[in-house]
Amino acid sequence: MIISHKHRFIFIKTQKTASTSVEIALSKFCGEHDIISSVHTDEKIRKKLGYRGPQNIRVPFSKYSKLDWLEFIYTRKRTVFYDHMAASDIMRFVDVDVWNSYYKFCFERNPYDKIISWYYWTRHLHKQNTVKEFIETGMGSKIRGFNLYTIDSIPVVDKIYKYEEMEESLKHIGDVLGLDTPIELPLERAKSHTRKDRRRYTEVLSESEAEWVSKIFAREIRYLNYDY
Repeated sequence: MIISHKHRFIFIKTQKTASTSVEIALSKFCGEHDIISSVHTDEKIRKKLGYRGPQNIRVPFSKYSKLDWLEFIYTRKRTVFYDHMAASDIMRFVDVDVWNSYYKFCFERNPYDKIISWYYWTRHLHKQNTVKEFIETGMGSKIRGFNLYTIDSIPVVDKIYKYEEMEESLKHIGDVLGLDTPIELPLERAKSHTRKDRRRYTEVLSESEAEWVSKIFAREIRYLNYDY
């Protein structure tokens, strides 16, 4: 997640959409006052490239709600801007004119493909043996996407780019922001080591599994015109 005052944009980081790589790429253009969330284990990639890492992540006390204050008093921990932060929370913690005037964008991915990527990402953590087991345990429905860039099921970003159209999307972002050099994803792709099976989702999902995806991700499929 990035809030760039230098280039007046807010990047909302969804899951399994190459958003970590996109954040790293966008970090190249950030200034000292911009808010940049951590990409955790992939910080080594950003550091190797010499781009700005996590900075300015503490939410100002002036933006705290009563609940935020109670949590701070109880835990003594500051509220921070974090990687997969929802638009509703970002909007709460930035000035109204920032939210209204900055270019807000994110990426989404065909849910049938995204669920396979999510399966391989969580497999080493939870040891599901098959996609069927992954779905039956409820892990498949935990991937965050639609609720990150919507409020009350209504998109609140200016543009939802498609993972499948990455190259042209990055060019469009650069044009909108007026960047003087192209946005280039790092050659060392974040989290790329977790998936070995590169078959198309139609070769992996059974008919019943595809139907499950259609129901769980119906909003994304309908809004972005994805199909199986």
